[in-house]
Order: sequence, then structure tokens, then C-alpha cells
Amino acid sequence: MAYKKSAISSAQIVAAALRVMARKGYAKTSLMDIAREAGMSKGAVHYHYPTKESLIQVVLEAATDAVQERTIAAWSQGDNPFESLHASLEALWAVRVQRTDEMLVVSDLLAQALYDDKLRPHLADFYRLAAKQILEYVGERVLAAGLRPKLPMELSARVVIGMLDGLVMQALMDSDALDPKDVVHAIELMVMSLFELAPPS
Repeated sequence: MAYKKSAISSAQIVAAALRVMARKGYAKTSLMDIAREAGMSKGAVHYHYPTKESLIQVVLEAATDAVQERTIAAWSQGDNPFESLHASLEALWAVRVQRTDEMLVVSDLLAQALYDDKLRPHLADFYRLAAKQILEYVGERVLAAGLRPKLPMELSARVVIGMLDGLVMQALMDSDALDPKDVVHAIELMVMSLFELAPPS
């Protein structure tokens, strides 16, 4: 049976896939599970996405876009560069530690990517964009405060992401282990240690 594109909502399928994979994980999710969640037949889902693998790329893009949009919303807070830095780090932490469907899916796919070569390029893009955002927004504010990096900025951005993601995994495993305010303060101190006062011009 043929399906008209106008009769099938690709966005509805992707949203349903996000919800199911957040509950069950990628490995245990089938196209039939997604079809049921979307209120469609399996054939309707197949019209847009013949395999789970073809759907997962779009789901991953939707999940990472949602995570990154939430982060970007915090970059412009505060006129003071140090206030902006603090707000940015709070957002980076909150986006990761909150168990949103998008973050659960990204975390699950990171684990799956250890065994699935096809997922790695998309997750590598996620990290590249996250590093770019830190360079453009956090780096800009730190430089405006009269500081200069001790390390290449690209490496500093990756170090910040590594600190955040490593601590988030601990928080997800043991929700009482880390206080959000203490975490943000600690990361802020470590970020500042990557910079030094620029010599007067």
C-alpha cells in the first residue's frame, strides 16, 4: 500500500522514536514500538524510514539539536563576562544532568557507538559543535574579561566538555553524590585555571 508524504508526519515519527528510545534504549526499540507510539502502522513508518538505522540518524540529529538549543539560550545572559560564564556553565550542566528524552537518547547512543561504527560520525559532530559553541560563547566572554588561554582554545573547550560529561555520568549513576551548585562552582574554578591575565597592551 502506498502512502502519500502529506499523509504521514515525519516529525511525528521522530518524536515518537525519541520517546520510545528514552524509555527502552536503542537496542530494545523496534520500528513496531515506534509505530505504536506514533499511532501509525508499521508500513507508514517504513514509508519514511525503511530501517531503524535510517531513522536513528534523524532522531540523533533531533536530540542533539534540542540539547544544543537549550545550551545556546543561556549564553547571552548577563552583561558581565563572569556572570555570563557562570550562567553558561549552569546551562551546560543542567542540559546534561536533566533526564530529558533527548539527553537520555544521546547518552544511550554514545554507549552504542562503541560497537556501531555508523553512529560515531554523528556523535563526533555533536562534540565538535559543542566545542565550537564553547569557543564562540564562553571563550569570547573570558577574553572580554582580559584573560588569555594557557592552552589552545580548542583543547580547553574539549577539556570543559570532558569535565561536564564525566561528572554527569556520576550524577546519573548516583543522583545524591553531587550538588549542582558545587559542581558548577568547581567547573568554573577549573575553567578559570585554564586562563591567565593578558599582559597590558
